[in-house]
Amino acid sequence: MSEKRAKAQSKYTNYVVREPMELMAFLSAKMPQASRTKLKSILSKRIVYVDNVITTQYNFPLQPGMKVQISRDKNTKEFHNKLLKIVYEDAYLIVINKAEGVLSVNTDRQKERTAYTILNEYVKRSGRRNNVYIVHRLDRDTSGLMMFAKDEKTQHNLRDNWHKIVFDRRYVAVLSGEMDRDSGTVRSWLTDRTLYVYSSPTDDGGKESITHYRTIKRKNGFSLVELNLETGRKNQIRVHMQDLGHPVIGDGRYGWEDINPIGRLALHAFKLCFYHPVTGEIMRFETPYPPDFKKLFL
Repeated sequence: MSEKRAKAQSKYTNYVVREPMELMAFLSAKMPQASRTKLKSILSKRIVYVDNVITTQYNFPLQPGMKVQISRDKNTKEFHNKLLKIVYEDAYLIVINKAEGVLSVNTDRQKERTAYTILNEYVKRSGRRNNVYIVHRLDRDTSGLMMFAKDEKTQHNLRDNWHKIVFDRRYVAVLSGEMDRDSGTVRSWLTDRTLYVYSSPTDDGGKESITHYRTIKRKNGFSLVELNLETGRKNQIRVHMQDLGHPVIGDGRYGWEDINPIGRLALHAFKLCFYHPVTGEIMRFETPYPPDFKKLFL
């Protein structure tokens, strides 16, 4: 194990699962001195990881080959916030699942609670000098997986080598109307004019933008679509779905505001896979499709 990877993992006690069993039974076997109440407390403090993902479910089914880690950080506090959930954390980065309606970071005009300010408060509990650093953003009304760095060097590494480090980043959306094609690619040149992003089918000086899509389901006048970004421009998915004539439901800017059956923009970043910027380890994170999306196809 490299020195850098050792540092990232030094705060954890590591175990490898040898046979199928539930997480509580596994922890009990590894820590026989701990009562069931104590083990539940450990889970609630969000310091148990299964294959790099924080796991609080006591009956989570473990399979042979899985990796279980328990944090040794005495300063770890329970994290509860309705606006975001932490799904992974180590010495260098934090991966979160952000709720819709939450800004990624503060702006000059908007001084509200953001994912950035919430996480900054969290990391400062274990040291006043601790901070989080912005790597990328999600639109306010888009939910899903985001990554933050815990130091400037990691932040710069991620930003400067984003397309080499991040190898799979996908979204799911509910679109207005039933798609004709099962899959395809939208390519256009996008120009950001602050309040609105304009799309051109030819190079007009904008930034080339490429979105791949795959239709998962069609029903009730809607389409459930999985999207894979080759480029990551502002509002790219929303503009490209408008280009297809099937805007994301709930999108008042690039679609039809009156088509909003679930009361939100139906866009969710459900998958994020990357090489750890320090250790090189493959990191894979995935969240379920939002239940509200699925209800539209019953």
